[in-house]
Amino acid sequence: MPRPTAAEIVREFWRLMATNDFQAVAAVLAPGFVLEWPQSRERIRGAERFARVNREYPAQGPWRFSINRLVADGSEAVTDVSVTDGVHTARAISFFTLDSGRISRIVEYWPEPYAAPAGRAHLAEPME
Repeated sequence: MPRPTAAEIVREFWRLMATNDFQAVAAVLAPGFVLEWPQSRERIRGAERFARVNREYPAQGPWRFSINRLVADGSEAVTDVSVTDGVHTARAISFFTLDSGRISRIVEYWPEPYAAPAGRAHLAEPME
């Protein structure tokens, strides 16, 4: 049986995240897994700490994840995902590195939305 592709493994990662059973996500994480959040300069090592940081993050309800875009090739993948707990909504850009069919590293960016500058109104149209 052929090994799952990077795209299939990353889709499974987001499917498992959507269960809100963050321990279950360990099924697709490599033993030396590392998550990095460059904006806050944090590094989280291991599946247990990954599960705990997600479990302890304050939420108004269960987290839901929608993949807006997934690009994958070989041992790397990138996703653009919308995340909501029913009250708060955010977007994450995640860069995945895979090793031996498991996710060994994620570098994730959580950009904050901001109002478009008025000086561009004549050049741009609003997006929903």
